[in-house]
This record gives sequence, structure tokens and C-alpha cells, in this order.
Amino acid sequence: MLKKGKFVFLTAGVIILIIGVFFYKSYNKPKVMVVVKNLDTQFFEIVKAGVEQGFKDYGFNGEVVGSLKESADEQGRILKKIYSENPDVLIVSPVNSSVIPILDKFVKKKHIPVLLLDQNNPWPDKTAYVGSDNVELGKKAGSLLSSELHPGNKVAIFAGNLSNTVFKERITGAKIALKNSGMTVVSEKAAIPENLKSVRNEVNQILGEYPDLNGIIATHDILAYQVLKVLKEQDRNIPVIGADGIPDMINYIEDGTISATVAQNPYDMGHLAVETAFKVIKGDHVQKFVDSGVDLILKENAKERLDFYKKMVHFGMN
Repeated sequence: MLKKGKFVFLTAGVIILIIGVFFYKSYNKPKVMVVVKNLDTQFFEIVKAGVEQGFKDYGFNGEVVGSLKESADEQGRILKKIYSENPDVLIVSPVNSSVIPILDKFVKKKHIPVLLLDQNNPWPDKTAYVGSDNVELGKKAGSLLSSELHPGNKVAIFAGNLSNTVFKERITGAKIALKNSGMTVVSEKAAIPENLKSVRNEVNQILGEYPDLNGIIATHDILAYQVLKVLKEQDRNIPVIGADGIPDMINYIEDGTISATVAQNPYDMGHLAVETAFKVIKGDHVQKFVDSGVDLILKENAKERLDFYKKMVHFGMN
């Protein structure tokens, strides 16, 4: 029989060995860092959930970080910190092109592959872009709005800051579809701040100029959601189409405020980005554009989408 002292020693040794194996496996997992534009919107909360599931599925050490107010300066500081940590792959949704020189250093000085997520850029040294085709998304939004109107009807376009190439591409696509459907774009408003007071001012101005306005396209759902709030305040019922598919907009389909919306797939986008990083680390060929798709959300499938988000994201929804 083992003496008590030897038994204790062997038990301690086994525990130390198990702990050592755990930390060896942990520290030898590939490290993938994901930098998004922000972490205080529903869209990027859902992207984060998809990324984190991807980390589990593909066995990565990883972290998702983002600036609080979608600041390019803050994102630059985050990227500089990550640069010193030498990840195996960087996935980033750039706030704007000002961060591209920092991304150049990852690729050219340290040979770290960089994947762009959600926000594409013509930067030639990206390994791939994972996200939506935003021109096509804009076309679908324009076609959806046109399906609720008649040729010759008046339409306004509300946009965020056009330094964001996503918004530019969506407007391009929307205008093509609206023109093909015979709609008349009477106003384009850009750089609208994402707060209810500013949106209310813009809506009041456009309705003052065009009281017979028939519809509005917004470049993103945060803006579309606020436009709909203002129209509800005024008891105005004109169709508004956004383009992201955040839960707040899907809730408006559920309660009958709108009939449909165009939706990206942010959860799939995050998971696909990690899957693409996995292929890059293995040395597999990846396409320059990894399409996460665009869906049409209607009354028939709205509850299914909401239930999925509630299950996977675990955040409160109105």
C-alpha cells in the first residue's frame, strides 16, 4: 500500500499535471482578435454572439472588443494595443479608412492576416471581406419600398455619415431600384445624427417641404427605427424601409407598424468571420468576398428570427 504521504504527493502531482495540460492547450490555441465598430448596438451585440460561438466551435482563444461611441481614434488605439499582442488573425470592422495605415502594419510588418467584417474597403492587403453585398442590399430595400408604392410616388433617402462606405453602397443600390420602379427621389439627407431629436427635426423638415411624401428609405435600422417613432408621434402612416434587421425593427413587423424589412445576418456574419480565420490559419484558400447574405423579414418569419436572437444573444428586447 502507498503510504499516506506518497499518496498525497501523487495526487498533487496528478492535479498539477491536469492543470498544466489545460494551460498548455489553452495557450497553444490560435489567438484571433475581433475589433468591431461598437458594442452598444443590437447589430454588433448579435455579431459578437456569432463570433463567440465561432471561437468555441473552432477552438480559438479570442476576444471581441469595440469602441463605445464608434470612434475612429479609439479604434486606432485599440488596434495599436492588439498589434503588440501578436494575434494569429485580426478581424476588424473599420470605423472608416483612417485606420487602414494601422492595418497595413499588421500585414506588412508582422504578416498577420487581416479580415474585414461588415465594412468593406478597397484596401488591397485584406485577406478577405466577410459581410453583405451592400449595393445588392440597397437594391432589395429600394425594391421592397417600391412594392408598397406606385410609379411616380415621392421618396426620401435618410443616411448616416457618408464617410461610411456601407451607407454609400446602400444608397447606390436603392437609387437604382427606385429609378427602375419609377419612383421619384425628392430628397437625400445625409449625416443625420442617431438621436431622436435630430431625426425629428429632419422628418419635420422633409414633411414640411413634401407633405405628400410617400415613403422613406434609411441606410440603417437605427435611423429607420427613429424615423418610425417620429411618424408614430405624428400619426403619419407612410412606409419606411431600413436595412439591418435589428430586433427593434422586427418587433415593428410583429406589431404591424411595418410590413417587412431587409435584414443582414449579423450572427452568421460573426460566425463566418471566425470560420474564415480558421481556414486562413490552416492555409486553405479563401474567397476575397465571403457573403453572409441578406434576408427579407416578413410577418411570417419575424417571430422565428426574434426567438433565435433571444436564444443566442440573451439581451432584452422591447
